[in-house]
Amino acid sequence: MVTAEGETILRRLSEFMERAAPESLPEEVASSARQRVLDALGICLAADALELGDGAWEIVSEWGGRAESSVVAREGRYPAPQAALVNGTLAHSLDFDDTHLPSVLHPSASVVPAALAQAEASAASGAEAMAAAAAGLEICVRLGMGGYLPDAGNIFFEKGWHATSICGAIASAAAGARLLGLGAEGIGHAMGIASSMAGGLIESNRAGGTVKRLHCGWAAHAGLSAARLAQHGYTGPPTVFEGRFGFYNAFCDGRYDEEAILGGLGERWEVPGIFFKPYPANHYTHAGIDAALAIRARHDLNPDRIARIRLGGATSALRTIGEPREEKLRPQSGYHAQFSGPFTVAAALLGGGGLGLSFEDFTDERARDPRVLALARKVETYADPECDRIFPMQFPAALSVEMEDGTVFEERVLVNRGGPGNPLTDDELRLKFRINAERALPPGRVEQLAAACDALADAPGVAGLFELTRAEGSG
Repeated sequence: MVTAEGETILRRLSEFMERAAPESLPEEVASSARQRVLDALGICLAADALELGDGAWEIVSEWGGRAESSVVAREGRYPAPQAALVNGTLAHSLDFDDTHLPSVLHPSASVVPAALAQAEASAASGAEAMAAAAAGLEICVRLGMGGYLPDAGNIFFEKGWHATSICGAIASAAAGARLLGLGAEGIGHAMGIASSMAGGLIESNRAGGTVKRLHCGWAAHAGLSAARLAQHGYTGPPTVFEGRFGFYNAFCDGRYDEEAILGGLGERWEVPGIFFKPYPANHYTHAGIDAALAIRARHDLNPDRIARIRLGGATSALRTIGEPREEKLRPQSGYHAQFSGPFTVAAALLGGGGLGLSFEDFTDERARDPRVLALARKVETYADPECDRIFPMQFPAALSVEMEDGTVFEERVLVNRGGPGNPLTDDELRLKFRINAERALPPGRVEQLAAACDALADAPGVAGLFELTRAEGSG
C-alpha cells in the first residue's frame, strides 16, 4: 500500500495540489504547462471558427450570471463554470487535444479551461494559473493510470467509460478549489463532490453522435461547480476513491493500481510525457496515419493502383477505429471520419495538409469523397500481436499496401509521433498552433497570442490571453 495507516488517496492528492506553488514546479513541468495552454487555445480558436461550440455558448448566454470569466473569441464574461463549459467543449471538439498513455485520456481539454476560468474569476496571476493547471493535469492522468492494469487493460475503456470526462471533472475541481484558496481540506471536498458528478460514455466513438465534444466542457463545468459547492460548505467522503461505494469500485469494479496513482507523487511528474497530437483525429488512428505517410514519402506509388491494404493494431483500439466496419468504411460525417482507421489511412495515402492530415481532410464533403471512400474500402483491419503487447503504452500500427502488380510496401509504427519517444519539435508545435489559430485570427494577432502564452508565468493575470483570442475590432 502506498498510503500510510489513516491516510486516503484523496488526502494525498489534495495535499499535493495544495503544495503545487509556482516556485515548486520543475522547469520541464512549467514549460510543458505553458505549451499545453498554447495548444488548447489554438484548438479552441479553430473549433470556434468551425462553430463547434456555438450550442454550448448559446446555452451559457441564456443562463446568464455573474461576469467573471472569458470565453474564447467572444465578448463578455460569464460565471467561471459556464465559461469553462464552452472553452472545454471547444478544446475537445476537434479531437486535436493532447493524450496521456497508458491512462488513455485527454487531460488538457478539461483542466486547462477550468484553471484559466477560475484564475480569471479569482484574479490569480498567470503563474498561479499554470501551477494549478499543472497539478490538475497530474491528478487527472494519475487517476486514469489507476484504472489501467497490465492483465486487464484500460478498465474504464473496457467498461464503456470515457476516463477523459470522468477524471477531468475531478482534476478540474482540484484546480478550481486551489485557485479559490480552499486549502487541502477544501480541495479534498471539491474532489469528493466532483466524483459524484463525473461521468461520460464512449459509445459515440463507435456508433456516432457528437456528444463526446461536450465531455471535456462538462467536466470542467462540473469540476468548478464542485469547487464552489465545497466553498459554500458542502463536503465529500474521505474514502471517495477506495471506499466500498467509491470511485474505483463504481467505475472499475474495484480493480485499480494505487501505486500508479500515488507513487512518486510530486517527485516524478507525468505532465511532460503527455502526447501532443499532430493530426485532428482519434489518437488510435495516428500510427496508421504515420505509417501511410511514411509509405507515401518513401515510394512512388499511385494510390489508384492499390489493390489491398491491411491495417494492424491493438485489439482494443480496433474496437473504436475498425468497428462497426461498414460505418468506418463510410463515415456519417467528417467528425465520424476522425474515428475511422480505414478512412484516415486512405486520406494519408492520398496526401493531406498541416503536419500530415489537417482539417480539410475531415470535412463532411471530404467524408463523401468517392476517391477516399474507394480506397478506404480496400482497408482490412486485424489484431496484430505485437501491437497488443505494446498497447496502451503506445498506440502502434502495422500497415501493408499491396499494389495491383503484386508489390507490397510495409511499415510498422511502434512509437507514436508527438510523445516522448518521437516528440514534435517546438517549430512543429508552433506550426500546429498557427494552423489552428489562423482559422479565426489574423497572423499578427496569432503571434501576439503565442507570445502572451510564452510569458504567462510573468503575467499578472490570464484575462489578457482571452482578449487576444478576439479578432481586432470585434464587439
